[in-house]
Formats: sequence, C-alpha cells, structure tokens
Amino acid sequence: MLTQILSTFFARDLRKLIDEINAFTNEADLWRTQGVVKNSAGNLALHIVGGSNYFFGTVLGGTGYIRDRDKEFAAKDIPKTELVAALEKTIPVVTGAIAGLSGQQLNSPFPIRFDGAENSTEYVIVQLLSHLNYHLGQVNYLRRTLA
Repeated sequence: MLTQILSTFFARDLRKLIDEINAFTNEADLWRTQGVVKNSAGNLALHIVGGSNYFFGTVLGGTGYIRDRDKEFAAKDIPKTELVAALEKTIPVVTGAIAGLSGQQLNSPFPIRFDGAENSTEYVIVQLLSHLNYHLGQVNYLRRTLA
C-alpha cells in the first residue's frame, strides 16, 4: 500500500539526513554556509524537524506541536547530538502519521491549505518527501564543500 511505501521512504531519508549531520567532522561547520546554499546544515535539519512535526504531528496526528519556523532558520550552535536526537524523534512522528492514514484519507483534502491551494493529503505527503530530499541534497553539498 502507498502508506507503507511513503513511510519507508521518509524513515530512510530522515536516517540519511542523520547520517549526513553525523558526518560533519567539524561541528562548527553545521552552522556555516557555502556557495548557493544560503542556509546552514544545522538550520536545514531544524527546518525538517519543525516542518515534519507540524505537518505530520500536529496537522495529521493531533500532537499539538507548535512550530516556530523563524527559529528554525535563526537558531545557531545547537550541538550535533541535539540535532540528531530531534531528527530521531521525528521519524516515528512521521511514520506513525502516515501509517494511520486510510486510502480514502490519502485521497481526501489535506486538513489545511498547502502550496496555496486545497490539495489532497497524498499530494502534500509526496511534496514533503520531495522537500526533505531537496534539503538532504543541500546538507550533503555543504558537508562536502565545507570539509
């Protein structure tokens, strides 16, 4: 079923992001930028944590997580261990929310407007997976160019 596939991809790619964060040998580099990537790897990790906990946790799962998007990009010098722990805690939030969806819910409108329109839950989840991978690529680029 699609929910199982999506859940597997999110878990896999969040673990890849954890691996990328852990691969930074100089922890200070997590907060530096390079080239065309204007957000640091640390801030991108916080952004994925915040967005995932909001869209999957609050919107789909009713967790009550309150997102502070500005802080995702403003925070600095959070230890690598805290970033990794936050990403680890995000995996079951995402996979649990996806696993709890029926086929009918996937095809139903997402509970809030997304991308400026009323889109299906399936559309939003695929878009969030794409967004995760876009930022995963940026983090990989930063890790390699800052080394």
